Amino acid sequence: MASRLPITSPTLPLPTRNSFLPIRIRVGGGVRSSFTFPPLVGVSNAPSAAASAGGRSIGRRRRMVVTATSTEVPKSKRYPGEAKGFVEEMRFVAMKLHTRDQAKEGEKDPEAGSQPVARWEPTIEGYLRFLVDSKLVYDTLDAIVEEAAYPYYAEFRNTGLERSEQLAKDLQWFKEQGHTIPEPSSPGVSYAHYLKELSKKDPQAFICHFYNIYFAHTAGGRMIGKKVAEKILNKKELEFYKWDGDLSQLLQNVRDKINQVANSWSREEKNHCLEETEKSFKYSGEILRLILS
Repeated sequence: MASRLPITSPTLPLPTRNSFLPIRIRVGGGVRSSFTFPPLVGVSNAPSAAASAGGRSIGRRRRMVVTATSTEVPKSKRYPGEAKGFVEEMRFVAMKLHTRDQAKEGEKDPEAGSQPVARWEPTIEGYLRFLVDSKLVYDTLDAIVEEAAYPYYAEFRNTGLERSEQLAKDLQWFKEQGHTIPEPSSPGVSYAHYLKELSKKDPQAFICHFYNIYFAHTAGGRMIGKKVAEKILNKKELEFYKWDGDLSQLLQNVRDKINQVANSWSREEKNHCLEETEKSFKYSGEILRLILS
């Protein structure tokens, strides 16, 4: 009978005892982590003495140790003003839509034929159209937050920035002076209708208008009101430009509310809100120009 040759397995080159096999694995979000596996050591490829005696001996198994080292997480894009809260992002976008004459951050070119407010020649009739259309817009904002098609609209009730009651007093004063109060005109009617529809289906865009209407009035709006009063009202200050309490605190309270609401929005929803800024300026600008009509 032919003699049997001992069976041996092919011998593979094994790593040295201190070598490691690095493996890089992609983890969700684009983060890479390195998992380093030490080789299995102590496993013999040659037959042991026990094997020649008819048995097989398995070399001692070493426990495999996994170590992980994580690489630095790539930083996400930061939007201008983002570190201070979403309202600061809104302010940054709004300021860029001003001209350089209106704000140092302004980037918009002046419209052809436009004049600085100091050179305006307003009329009582035009100013009344502006006040009437403004009241319609503020009435609409009050109704929207009262109905609250989205629950967080209710957060913006009774902020102290409301203007409807003050405008009603001003229009009554003009009436007592013998002026005829006009009906709302196309700019105010169009904007009020747009806000109603927007508030039902696009809350992020609506909040953009809410912010810009109220905050613009407390800044540039007051300046315009003062200039107009100097020219046609013998410097009378209308109720439209007065607030009960500390205006800066009222504004901060609304900033905090908007920031809190925006915390639940995705980055895409925030960007959508910011993109509505230009449309807000368009509607408000059409109402403002009524002063010169």
